[in-house]
Amino acid sequence: MTHPLIHPDLLSKSNKILFIAHLALGDFTYLQNCFQAFARAYPHLQIDLWVDEVRRTDDATQWEHLKKYSLYDWVAACPFFHKIYHRTYSPQLYRESITEARAQDYPIVVSLATLRPHLYAGLARAISPDGFVVGMQKKVGIFQLHHHMAYRKLDAAIPPYSVERGNVQHISAVYAGWFYRLCGIEIAAEDRFPFVDIPASWLQAADEKLAAWDYAGRTGKLIFINPYAKTQKRCWPLDKVVELINTMRQRPEFRDACFIVNAAPNELAKARKVFSAYGLERTQLFCAEQNFFELPAMLKKCDLIISVETAVMHLANAVHVPVIALMRQKNPEWVPVDSANSTVVTALRRRDWVGNISVDQVMKSVK
Repeated sequence: MTHPLIHPDLLSKSNKILFIAHLALGDFTYLQNCFQAFARAYPHLQIDLWVDEVRRTDDATQWEHLKKYSLYDWVAACPFFHKIYHRTYSPQLYRESITEARAQDYPIVVSLATLRPHLYAGLARAISPDGFVVGMQKKVGIFQLHHHMAYRKLDAAIPPYSVERGNVQHISAVYAGWFYRLCGIEIAAEDRFPFVDIPASWLQAADEKLAAWDYAGRTGKLIFINPYAKTQKRCWPLDKVVELINTMRQRPEFRDACFIVNAAPNELAKARKVFSAYGLERTQLFCAEQNFFELPAMLKKCDLIISVETAVMHLANAVHVPVIALMRQKNPEWVPVDSANSTVVTALRRRDWVGNISVDQVMKSVK
């Protein structure tokens, strides 16, 4: 075993630690296990989390949307975090959060930020001028002297992961490797499996919504389709969703199926217009507008989930529902970890977007 980056004596003598990360739901689906393992290994440590908003802007019209990022509901419900900094979506609140965090006098700060890690090295040191600071460190180019100067603020560094095509390491193993390097914690493969603890109130709310849709007494299967991701490269066109529903209904086993189509809040109006034009029976649009837990609660009620490469396909594994994942050839480290209950449908060419996947390709995986 290599020596951990954070000395055991420092961990045993410290009373708190701050982790910094720019988190998407997919990231946290696997990092949650690592934070849980860390909390169990060091129960005396107060674990605080800084969730940095990479879309930070001085455009006030965007603040309300950024403030309601559903990830915050999830991390707030995790019992192993003491304090969470999530008011980082505006420059002013970002500065106020730094001042607030600096007053905590953190003896250890760890940045797990892989995007622009040199900036986060500076942030970690700004928060803890005299503490032990660890962060990601990329190779520095010949004309990137400012990056080199930023990395000098770190006491120890973790190299960001790279994907080897012939030997792909799943992202859950990558994250587990970070924590092993940090403090020697070994997280077994079975302990990296994603989980989500859904409050009973949200499971009940899902049942009530299904009843309102007249799905409660259904005789056919309940199918959840998610065509949306944050980037267009990972989205699937709505006309293909309609074609898929109509094609599935031609099979006897799906003739009485009920469908739920997930829509992002900013796409909901457009999706309503499209599906209204087609007049599909037993097809409802869904959007988790109130709370993050609306989504996994609804997923848990389904018999099959079909999703593009985004958090939904990972949450499908967390709620133990079979999933068909529509993915590009890039980023194979992000395939659903539960291979026994997951089918990956990949775009044919490396340069293809998810939108290039045909309905016929998907139907070959539908069982």
